[in-house]
Parts: sequence; structure tokens; C-alpha cells
Amino acid sequence: MKKQLLSGLLLSAMGLVVLSGCGTTEASSEEQIVLRYAYASNSQPVIDSMVEFGRLVEEKTDGQVTVEYFPDGQLGSETELIELTQTGGIDFTKVSGSALEGFSKDYSIFSVPYLFDSEEHFFEVMENKAITDEIYNSTEELGFVGITYYDSGQRSFYMTDGPVNSLADLKGKKIRVMQSETAIKMVELLGASPVPMGSSEVYTSLQSNLINGAENNEFVLYTAGHGGVAKYYSYDEHTRVPDIVIMNSEVKERLTDEQYEAVLAAAKESTEFEKAVFKDAVEEEKAIAEKEYGVVYNDLDTAEFLAAVQPLHEQFKNDENYSDLYQEIRSLVGESE
Repeated sequence: MKKQLLSGLLLSAMGLVVLSGCGTTEASSEEQIVLRYAYASNSQPVIDSMVEFGRLVEEKTDGQVTVEYFPDGQLGSETELIELTQTGGIDFTKVSGSALEGFSKDYSIFSVPYLFDSEEHFFEVMENKAITDEIYNSTEELGFVGITYYDSGQRSFYMTDGPVNSLADLKGKKIRVMQSETAIKMVELLGASPVPMGSSEVYTSLQSNLINGAENNEFVLYTAGHGGVAKYYSYDEHTRVPDIVIMNSEVKERLTDEQYEAVLAAAKESTEFEKAVFKDAVEEEKAIAEKEYGVVYNDLDTAEFLAAVQPLHEQFKNDENYSDLYQEIRSLVGESE
């Protein structure tokens, strides 16, 4: 019901000005088309990259196609935004790869801890169309496809009551995870108790001691304010889960071939833009969080973490549905070194 209500409100509010270009008939070259892009709360480099996508679309189509944004969760959570994209309530959204696991199990591969040996290995995989196209297109029958990715950095643990220096520091602790079966299993293997919840609930849950910590990239520390209550950020770097830009499958039918190719090119170029600005933004975020909240950072030996999560690697390596994909990703390790 909530999904239908959101979709109905959105369409009724914008239908007169936006939906004149809708339908299954290919657009004419003179027709003005407005594409709708909604997203939840994000770090500034990701927001800037989504805006860059819209600028590039308009530029590449000579203003015939423009992008209208609905930011900061105005239309719902990531799961709700996926559903709106699926039904055509919106045309694009950007969500964590983990949020897509509930729609295609293929995305669960990205939540395997220590799947990527380095940042270079991660980029090698994400730029390999033979790998990503299969995953992006796995939801086509559901009404949407992936069109590009954004770097979301590494994910590590941050805690309220002291740093994580070893697995012993996680034992019995309640840790927020994304609503991902793979992430839940990872935290269990590391000896903690996973608590799946949406990102909007994390701050108050940390503040009230409902949870002892969480795992994410550094942008939760100051941008989301979590460093005010969880001041210990420990670099175990267990996962690198990409953000994925998804598009409603019928967008192609609303555009000319040239316009559609312009949208895809704009998406790809926005990824390069995001990669260029992300690293500097991370360093700035860390410095501000340290200054404003007194956040403390520490590195740790991850050997025992990697050993503890090997059952997940064995699961994917031996699963007939994921074995080839897992092996292909792991085979690129040597090429990225």
C-alpha cells in the first residue's frame, strides 16, 4: 500500500507536466522529456555525481531530455525507491548494491567479505562488462536494470564503547547491518549479533544503546552525525559494496536511440566524475569528524577476520548459481596487482 501511495502521489503531482512523454512509443526528436530521479541520503560526492549525470544528459541531448531530482529520501527508503523504479513511479534511483539483494541474488556477491583484495581489484571488476552486465540485467524482467556504479569506499566497524582491535572486541556486540542476508551472516561469523535496520534508524539506535556499533564507510561519521555517539572507527575493511544506479526498463521506449545512448554515456561519465572526487572527500570527512566529534581511527590486522568469514567464500565458490561469477571475480586479483 505504501508503495502504491507513493507512486500515486508522485504521478498525480507531476503527471500533467512530465508524463506527456510516457508510453511505449519512441519519442520524437522534438519532444521534451523529463526523467525523474529520486534518492535517499548520500555523501556529497555521490550527490554531486548524480547531479553531474543530469547535467550531462541535458548537454548530450541538446536540452531535449532533462532530469528532475527528488533527494534525501523524500519518496522513501532505498527499498521503496527500488520499487518505485520497478513500477515506473520514478525513472532512476541510486542505491547500495546490498539493497538490491532482495530483487536479484546476483547482487549478493558484492557483500561477500574480503571479496576484493584491494581498491584496484574492485575497480578492475566493476569496469569488466562481462561481469557487471550480467548482474545489471538480472532484474530486467522485474522492470529495471543497472546502468552504472559509484564507488562507495570500504566498509569498516565503528563502535560506541571502544575500538575493534581483534575479533574478541566484537564478541556478543550488537551491530547494525544492512538488510542483506550476506551481511547478516558475515557479522554472525565474526562473533557479533547482527541487527538489520534502515540507515535512518542507526543514529538513535546508537544513542540509546540499542546497538553497540555499525559498519559503513567514513561518511556516516560527520555527514550522518554518527561520530557524535560512536567515536571509534576501526579499519578492518571487510567489504567494498558498490552503489548502483538503476533505471526503469521502459525509459528506453520513451527516448530516441540517440537520446538513450546519451543517457547511458552520461551515466558512465558520471561514474568517472565520482571516482575522481571520492577519495579527497573521504579525507575531508575524516578530518572534520576528528575535529568536531573527536573520532579516533585505528588500523588492525585482518588475518583472523578473513579466516573467520571463509565459510561465506566456500558457500559462493561451491554454489552452482554463483561459482562462475565468484571465480571470475577472484581470478582478476593477479591482473590488478
